[in-house]
Amino acid sequence: MSEKKAKLTAKIIIEKYMSVVALILALILGGIIIFVCGYNPFEAYASIFEGAFIGKTAICQTLIQATPLIFAGLAYVVAKRVNLINLGIEGQLYMGALGASLVALMPVSLPTPVLIVSALISAMLFGGLYAGLVGAMKVKFGSNEVIATMMLNTIAQNFISYMVNYPLKEEGKTLAQTRLFDETAWLPKLVNGTQLTIGILAAAAVCIGVKLIFDRTRLGYESRCVGLSIPASETAGIKIGKVMIIAMLISGAISGLLGGTHVLGSDHRLIADFSSGYGFDGIAVAALAGDSPIAVILSGIIFGALRAGCMVLNRTTGIPTEFIDVIQACIILLVAAPLLVKDILRIGKRRGGRKA
Repeated sequence: MSEKKAKLTAKIIIEKYMSVVALILALILGGIIIFVCGYNPFEAYASIFEGAFIGKTAICQTLIQATPLIFAGLAYVVAKRVNLINLGIEGQLYMGALGASLVALMPVSLPTPVLIVSALISAMLFGGLYAGLVGAMKVKFGSNEVIATMMLNTIAQNFISYMVNYPLKEEGKTLAQTRLFDETAWLPKLVNGTQLTIGILAAAAVCIGVKLIFDRTRLGYESRCVGLSIPASETAGIKIGKVMIIAMLISGAISGLLGGTHVLGSDHRLIADFSSGYGFDGIAVAALAGDSPIAVILSGIIFGALRAGCMVLNRTTGIPTEFIDVIQACIILLVAAPLLVKDILRIGKRRGGRKA
């Protein structure tokens, strides 16, 4: 009886901490691949850890890389809550960047707090309305949100490219970008001499806010019901369409905030094709977080650490940085396939039993 209880307890622990187990297995698998390719995995991981966590500069760089990933992961989680797949985070963050830039470029003198808050609100509006369009099409016309968001990504990127090449282009310059924002529109830095701004605090605060909405509001309850069962939700009198549209509006607003904090805190101007794929990386962050708003913070930091460590990896060891992509792919594969993780652990137990 005690053996059965032990097995049941182990099973519960594995299912509860599936993301952690998947992360550990992914690191082991990544190490094996690095070794097979003729490199030292211990040297690789030591270099990544050093570049991500050893020293103030490394920690700041990790948090800088984590900031957009947290926003993107959270945006995906909010939409996923009502069973909507928001693959348009990339386009929404571009629209949010445009919204923030339009406010920052206004020929009006405003106090720094007012200007920054106004720019971020504008970013949220632009991103939220752009995503809300998908929600409305889903509810009114039954369109597929995956296809709609993917198509809108291209439209947003091309529209931003047009804006920075023509109406908003910096005079006398050949690069596709706006003029530099006034310093009153720059996000305050947390650590002098680095690019770490209050954006990381905003990302964490939004995660906590979304968690409170999920757990303590009617909207959160209705969202969970819709995500679990649409027929049951309809029977309970929940307005499915309204909940879906609101979820997409919030998801898009968070994506827009990502774009706004980036242009105000990092580039200090709007540049064509400034995103390195944050919108799609957010899917991996959300998967590792198990669709939990609070866990998104930790997940974003983990992926941010991989990105920060990547900068040191090739410089100090000569190991190709492409292995970082391999590790990320392993994480996504194992997190997205919990049955595979269980089978791997089961095989390990069987082998251990045979040896014994």
